[in-house]
Amino acid sequence: MNTEKTSAPHDAPVVNPEAAHDALTAVDPRLLVREQGLAGYVSEFKRKMHAGDLGSMPVVVGLILICVIFQSMNSQFLSAQNLSNIAVTMVATGMMAVGIIFVLLLGEIDLSVGSVSGVSGAIVAVLTVTHGMNEWLAVLVAIVSGAAIGAIHGFFFARIGAPAFAVTLAGLLFWLGFMLQLLGDQGTINLDSDGIVGKLTTYYFSDVAAAYGLAAVAVAGFFLSSFFDNRRRAAAGIPSRPLVDIVVRTVLLAVVAFAAAAMFNQYKGLPLALVLFLAVLVITDFVLRRTTYGRKIFALGGSVEASRRAGINVTAVRVSVFAIAGTFAAVGGLFWASKIAAANQSAGAGDLLMNVIAAAVIGGTSLFGGRGRTWNALLGVMVIVSIQYGLALESIATPIQYMITGGVLLATVVIDSVTRKTQRTAGRA
Repeated sequence: MNTEKTSAPHDAPVVNPEAAHDALTAVDPRLLVREQGLAGYVSEFKRKMHAGDLGSMPVVVGLILICVIFQSMNSQFLSAQNLSNIAVTMVATGMMAVGIIFVLLLGEIDLSVGSVSGVSGAIVAVLTVTHGMNEWLAVLVAIVSGAAIGAIHGFFFARIGAPAFAVTLAGLLFWLGFMLQLLGDQGTINLDSDGIVGKLTTYYFSDVAAAYGLAAVAVAGFFLSSFFDNRRRAAAGIPSRPLVDIVVRTVLLAVVAFAAAAMFNQYKGLPLALVLFLAVLVITDFVLRRTTYGRKIFALGGSVEASRRAGINVTAVRVSVFAIAGTFAAVGGLFWASKIAAANQSAGAGDLLMNVIAAAVIGGTSLFGGRGRTWNALLGVMVIVSIQYGLALESIATPIQYMITGGVLLATVVIDSVTRKTQRTAGRA
């Protein structure tokens, strides 16, 4: 038997570099796009549409339509006060949606986040008001408790093998009862509006330099990150964006960022809540896209068995992801407690869980795992809260609000399912 390998070694010289370059261009159309300028981007857009690679386009178009429709119905919708209120209100749900995105990337679900958020607020209220504990310490205890609760759920799912749906459904009921037990017969504990938790949603940076400064930092950070990332990609010989592409994207971001800064300065200033939310999005996006841990999460969402064979500690990653979800559920609970300046028995109930999951999915995170970014939480929660505020301005009843939000979620899931089928047809999934 002839066992001689016929393939060329990795360091063998390329006989025809031009032909090799043409072959690479044919395989990766992004290389051709960079050379064709505007016509290339039109071709790339058509290719993505044909392949089902819609990205964030549906939600961005949806946001534009929401603004146009509600502004035409009520001129106060795009007022500085209303938009500022939307920005503050969306943070609590958005924080929780960030944690849910980590779980969805695994292809799993966590139904307990609403109850965990309620427990977080109850812990802070009981420790600070009833027992007189230092508020900073109480906040730390609440957040650590959320992480521990998530880790417990992750243990039963990853180590014991119980379905995540069943485990977190049980957690929803258990922690709801635990919250009611903490609050006692009174059911409501008021918080100090001037305390740490109270100021989470009531503090604004009134100096106009704060909003404009944050916009400048965001724009500069985006440009530098894109520029140096492109240099690394070019040095490695892989597709990279031309400088003009980066400049155009930076200019578009600058227009949005400085317009938002001007809007905030017309009301009370830059909300602390929004600053904290954006910081969380930047950090978590870096973790998911730039670290080994983040790549492990995406790998698990793609194939558990392949990840295990690649040497990934599947159990540890799964437990840690649920711990992250519990942590952000607790953080979101603190923002909800700040919003109403109290911890009460209705915390974490109602449509909160639905809105958290909907924010992640509407923003572009796949329910099937392996696709999504934490920035999806921002886009998704903007859609949901904007709809809520727009309908509230028109005094539309809550049942109608539920039906409309449910319809938007259904449309998003349908788009996600159709996209996956299209990608499989195109050989990308």
